[in-house]
Amino acid sequence: MKRILIAGATGLAGAQAVRHFGALPDWNVTALSRRSPELPEGVTHLSVDLTDSAACGAAFAAAEPFTHVLYAALYEEQDLQQSWRSHDQQNVNFVMLRSVLEGVERGGRLEHVTLLQGGKAYGSHLGRVPVPAKERWPRMAHEIFYWPQEDLLRERAAAGGWSFNILRPQMILGHALTSPMNIVAAIGVYASVLREAGDPLSFPGGGIYVTACCDSRLIAQATEFCAATPAVTGETFNVVNGDAVVWQDMWAAIAAFFNMPMGEPKPVCLAEIMPARANLWGRIVAKHGLQPLTMDQLVGASWQFADLTFGHGKARAPDRLMSPIKLRKAGFSGCEDTEDAVKYWLREMQKARLLPF
Repeated sequence: MKRILIAGATGLAGAQAVRHFGALPDWNVTALSRRSPELPEGVTHLSVDLTDSAACGAAFAAAEPFTHVLYAALYEEQDLQQSWRSHDQQNVNFVMLRSVLEGVERGGRLEHVTLLQGGKAYGSHLGRVPVPAKERWPRMAHEIFYWPQEDLLRERAAAGGWSFNILRPQMILGHALTSPMNIVAAIGVYASVLREAGDPLSFPGGGIYVTACCDSRLIAQATEFCAATPAVTGETFNVVNGDAVVWQDMWAAIAAFFNMPMGEPKPVCLAEIMPARANLWGRIVAKHGLQPLTMDQLVGASWQFADLTFGHGKARAPDRLMSPIKLRKAGFSGCEDTEDAVKYWLREMQKARLLPF
């Protein structure tokens, strides 16, 4: 029996990985997070603050040994763009990964660790990146928490005799309550508020550009693939749906999903205007019997992420595409239609009574 620890189990990638591995008969799953989420039957929960080394040591000492780890934990500061350049953010994320590795190595059974990075490895948060971004490129010199984490991972793996892989998803689509980069939640709440106000669904962002997404189901599948494929040990892989997205071109499908007319583009800063409509969201929650969550609890910093995603204030944001070819050639065949994936996760939020039908 393989025992996997999923760190960051309340985030977009971690939550779906818990569901994925929890449904597999030969995996024993432990979800690690500070707060206790709703978990599938048979999944255990390990509650610990990864920034507290002493607490981590005690928690792991009391847990059964783990053979596998998916490290999907992430610390972000309130201002996302500033956070991506913050030394404090880098240090906290380094300490968190170190706490997990030290904890699982004590058990003496560790076989494989999967670490998540993302498009910022290529500098996509700093400006234009050549299209498509490829794993073969040398490491960029910009400061980001990925590099200290990766160096630590490689060092501990070599010393401990266990294997690892690094996955780089682009713009994760999924369902989670605590993610600061949840574009699905931002879209869902934005559309619901406009519909309640009797307004059409207007695109709030800037000019047209091409990008891509990664369904969180693919991350879970790729994690399983890497753990079961010794030939890819030590490799870094981009994980993307496989198609491309222009958000303006998807807007009609999103409007149809919510049974709304599509309006003319109306550029607005969502991070500024949406918190001011929190009372309207409260009325929507009461009217439709949704989970009693505030707009901030459901979306939070994802309004900032939505502004960045939709190119707010830019006549044409740089195209951002990551190549899926290396992972495909390694034998992984998973893919998703991004429009279908967005609608799938919006529907999951409706089923969970987070958005109105």
